[in-house]
Amino acid sequence: MKRVFSVLCLLLFLSVSVKSQEEKPKTYIDIAAIYEGDTIAVVQLKPVYIFGQIKFKNNKERQEYSKLVRDVKIAYPYAKTIAYSIVETYEYMETLPTEKAKQKYLEDVQKYMMDEYKPKMKKMTKNQGKILVKLIDRECNTPSYNIVKALVGSFKAGVYNAFAGLFGNSLKTRYDPNDKDASIEAIVIQIEQGTIDYNYARNYHGFR
Repeated sequence: MKRVFSVLCLLLFLSVSVKSQEEKPKTYIDIAAIYEGDTIAVVQLKPVYIFGQIKFKNNKERQEYSKLVRDVKIAYPYAKTIAYSIVETYEYMETLPTEKAKQKYLEDVQKYMMDEYKPKMKKMTKNQGKILVKLIDRECNTPSYNIVKALVGSFKAGVYNAFAGLFGNSLKTRYDPNDKDASIEAIVIQIEQGTIDYNYARNYHGFR
């Protein structure tokens, strides 16, 4: 489990940039339509997904669904953090003049991440780690292996992937929202929509 923790921490520290800068005010341009002298804002709304109630065959399926919801809710915020920061981190590393400077940067950030996230990451189960790897692929549209490879090279990426394999995980795992990961995708969408608690109560307890 220690090796799994190390792999997950690697993914987290790769997503953090040590540079800090003040956010500059952003200018937003809205689209509007003029109808009979009135200006009407044109807003593109996000799609709303409605899920039917799940019919469980037995109590074992019900408990498995409950565990899946718990695991996705734990892993998803980490995946979002990585996706939010990974591009900025990579761009910052590209500004460093030498490989030595890049290595020093990675070592400094890794130490910080180990100190910051170790208590939280140690509590993650093997299944939560697998889900995290899949959700990183979902958010970044590339497997975790490719992210690690781009930053630390093919050899180290292979080593980390080998360690992950010892615990039934793989950094090359692809996310399949339309088939084997459809249940995870449904839960993620409900989290994003803010309907996960309502749908969980309806599915698990049979509330309508």
